[in-house]
Amino acid sequence: MPSVRRQVAALTAVLALSVTGGAVISPAFADPRATEKTPTATGYGGAVSTVDPDASAAAIEVLRKGGNAADAAVAAAATLGVTEPYSAGIGGGGYFVFYDAKTGGVGTIDGRETAPAAMPHDAFIDPATITPANPAGSPYRFTPELVTSGVSVGVPGTPATWQRALKRWGTLSLGDALKPAIQVADRGFVVDDTFRQQTLDNKLRFEAFPSTSSLYLPGGDAPAVGSVFQNHDLAATYRLLAKQGTGGFYSGPLAAEIAATVQAPPKTDTTTLPIPAGHMTTADLAAYRAIDQAPTQVDYRGLDVYGMAP
Repeated sequence: MPSVRRQVAALTAVLALSVTGGAVISPAFADPRATEKTPTATGYGGAVSTVDPDASAAAIEVLRKGGNAADAAVAAAATLGVTEPYSAGIGGGGYFVFYDAKTGGVGTIDGRETAPAAMPHDAFIDPATITPANPAGSPYRFTPELVTSGVSVGVPGTPATWQRALKRWGTLSLGDALKPAIQVADRGFVVDDTFRQQTLDNKLRFEAFPSTSSLYLPGGDAPAVGSVFQNHDLAATYRLLAKQGTGGFYSGPLAAEIAATVQAPPKTDTTTLPIPAGHMTTADLAAYRAIDQAPTQVDYRGLDVYGMAP
């Protein structure tokens, strides 16, 4: 089965805009807008904006040490994998859009997840619903059943995207770019209301897996606001990437563990969720490549707007 790249943007860097369009009606054109001349902030050496202070600090640290925007973006993204695991992480994928101020060029990387090669067409059908009256069966509910499974796991693209971005535009090695994130994962970060609530929202799902509940539900509850949350296993994985590059992720013992977990999720005896198994293999991981591609470009009120191509 051909690889399927999901159309949901998760990882962006430097400049990221999604563009949609219709094929039936010609677009309307607006007059060029008057550009605001009064800055709301001034400075030099670059600027950083993320949803998390630790991630922003990681990117700023990289810039202060001479790194460029691509280096800083990877450092920030890796740190978000520690502090914002509900929306970022090396088990997912995304897009990388980069603007080179020196050349004026824009390049993009498609690092979305791909479907396993052996993914069947009826993978999301709950076999328990197949009856003589309903021979085709019915799909699993998206949440919590389908998202708490091996069958919904795509081949991760994030590590390959980071390494490809650094090779194309960066000045740092992957190991150097990961240093701030490793420090945050080992040192820990202070739990806020959002992190605790997101953990509580996923409590039923996390209780289905021994290692997940041990990390996110110590003592059976989400970490308290104001407590320090550490993730030493993620730090160890980042160290493996720093030492071996993405080869340590897409092949070898870690790849074997990823594939085995997807094919036979290690669920608890008490969970009531079905946890359907997935189809990812080590060959799927070894075959993954992040894709360089040209961006889309449209003119909007005198501005050039770039984004990911389909």
